[in-house]
This record gives sequence, C-alpha cells and structure tokens, in this order.
Amino acid sequence: MTVTSATGAVLVLNAGSSSLKYQLINPDTEIVIADGIAERIGEMQSSITHHQGGETITQDAELPDHRTAISVAQDLFAECGTALATAGLLAVGHRVVHGGQIFHRPTLITDDVVEEVGRISDLAPLHNPANLIGIEAARSQLPQVPSVAVFDTAFFHGLPDAAATYAIDREVAEHYGVRRYGFHGTSHEYVSGRVADFLGRPIGEVNQIVLHLGNGASASAISGGRPIDTSMGMTPLEGLVMGTRSGDIDPGVLLHLNRVAQLGVDQIDTLLNKWSGLKGLCGENDFRSITEKMAAGDSGARKAYEVYIHRLRRYIGAYMIELGPVDAITFTAGVGENAASVRADALAGLEHYGIVVDAERNAVRSKEARRISADDATVDVLVVPTNEELAIARQAATVVG
Repeated sequence: MTVTSATGAVLVLNAGSSSLKYQLINPDTEIVIADGIAERIGEMQSSITHHQGGETITQDAELPDHRTAISVAQDLFAECGTALATAGLLAVGHRVVHGGQIFHRPTLITDDVVEEVGRISDLAPLHNPANLIGIEAARSQLPQVPSVAVFDTAFFHGLPDAAATYAIDREVAEHYGVRRYGFHGTSHEYVSGRVADFLGRPIGEVNQIVLHLGNGASASAISGGRPIDTSMGMTPLEGLVMGTRSGDIDPGVLLHLNRVAQLGVDQIDTLLNKWSGLKGLCGENDFRSITEKMAAGDSGARKAYEVYIHRLRRYIGAYMIELGPVDAITFTAGVGENAASVRADALAGLEHYGIVVDAERNAVRSKEARRISADDATVDVLVVPTNEELAIARQAATVVG
C-alpha cells in the first residue's frame, strides 16, 4: 500500500471505561485520515474496527486492557500504509477526564503532568487510569511527537458558585478539593457551538440544554455559551443513570451499606461505578441489548429503561427552570444520536412548554445535525453528532502551534 501522509495531523486518543476511540485528523481541513474504535475492552467479546483509505477492517480481538487496544490499533495503521512513527504527526491529543482544580486548559504533557493526572485518578477511577495508559503508550512509542492533554472538566471550570458548591463544611471542602467539576466538557462545548451554527444565531444569544447520552451520560444548561449547571459533580458518578454508574443516590445509602451490609469503601466504589446503572438494574449496559430485551417482554429491562427516562426528565425540567427561556434541547453521543425512543420519551407531554417532537423526523437515522421538533414548536429539538476528536485535535494543535 502507498504510505498516507499525515503531516500536520493530530492523532487523538479517547480512552473510555470500556472503549478506545482513535482518530487521525487534520485540524485545519477537518479531513479524517483514519479512525477506529475498540469496543468492550476487558470483556469476553472484544472487537476493533479501523477505517482508512476507503477500507474497513473489523476483527475480533483479545483486548484485555487499553494498552493492548492501542498496540492493535497501531498495527492496523501500519497495515493500511500509515506507520505512525514516520507519518509526520503534529501532536497526539489525549482526552483526560478529570483535571481537578489544576488543569482547566489544554496542557502539554510532561512527567510532572503525568504524575499529577495519576494523583487525581481517584476522582475518576473508571477513566483517568485508562487515559494515562494512552498517554504513556503514546509517549513511549511516539517519543518525537508532543502529547497534549485536553480535560473533560475544563469547560465547566467557571460554573457559578451556587452550582459548583456542595453544602458541606466549607473548610473541609476547600482542603480536599470537594466541589462540582462537571465532565464531558469537550463534547458539551463542541455541541453547543454547533447548535448555534445550526440555528444561525450567535452563541451568546442561545439558551440551550445539551444531553450527552452514552455509556456515560451527562446534561448541561448553557446560557449564552457559558455553562450554568451540569449533572456530573466531583466525579463522573453523579447525575443521570448511566451504563454501569448509578448517578444520583442518597448518601445515606452508602452509610447503610457500610454499616448493615458491611461493605468496605472499595466495594461500594466498585458497586456504584461498575455494577450499577442500567447494568445493575437489568444486567445489560448496552442500550441495543436493553431495547431487544424490552421488545421480548423482559420486565427488568423495561424497569431499567423507565428509571433511566425518569432521571433524564428530572434534569431537563430543572434546567428549563434555571435557564428561563429555552431555545434548544439537543441530544448527542451514542444513545442520544441513535435511540429515537429515548428522545421521544424524554420529551413526551411537554407540548405546553413549546416542546414537540415530530415522530417522522425523530425516526430518521442520520449522521448529520438535524431538527426533530415539529414546525410549530417554539423550542428547537435537535440531534447533533458530537465530535470530541475534532475538538481535541484543534486544542492540541493550538498548544503545539
């Protein structure tokens, strides 16, 4: 195969709790040279799909961890004619979930940065360790290419104090960095900008709710381009019901489990982060499987779905009050972009607020930004595919440029 030039391109690594998305993209032209995704990392049926030069390679693979997934991805790049070590990369951009109170802008990665990201990994135990694996692998295997960290918490760094503050002892909170940080910021920032473009309005004039619904899920209220609230808090555990995370829960439940069930801190951490949410309710965290089970009459799957929708509607209602007039409600990420039933049920019965989902438009599957609200609705309901990779590539290029 002919070697593909990647001069000026950025390799973006987006390591999630059980997946690894990667993309080789030119941040100026927005041309994607190659991309891929490794799915179900750490599970029995792992797979990786790689797209490059009009070709698609999909293969089952043993992917016990993210390090192995990155190694397999590099082999696929080389197989398709782009050996990353000699491709002329501008930078490697890494999605890092938690920046704590220190990191709130794109940051050139040094040994000190790696150490600090590791130190705050207990704030995002499902993600920061995976992010670090991507960082360490890239710095080791592509030492001549600068690595840049782009933090999920950065967009929400300036949340109003009322939204960022927990009502606990002030000195304890300040000493231990206890506050609401917010997550999925790269996605919320990108999508909110795309919404303004789609509506043909300056972002400073748009009040919007963005619903990032994937295996991890979060909601945000954005007024004039600035977030005023978000569902995730000090860690990505707070907020909406997620694939394996509980979202909001009475803190007293944790004390009860410790005292009565005699579960230790680590056991409770594992329970809430890995065995709760949709998986805890019905044994599945893949929405496709849940939909199939509901269609087959599975009551556990139906209950999980109803709990998921109930929590989502609660946040939508709260943000409508916080924002006052709402111009747009936007669905994004894997579930938000593809699950028509979730969009319809989340907004059902809100016609008196000017929110009306058009059933025919909602049923259309597309990778393009689109309006799914009725013509006579006063609130635009949109589906806008997120592109965290492009946003990360742009920020990484800015840092090294």
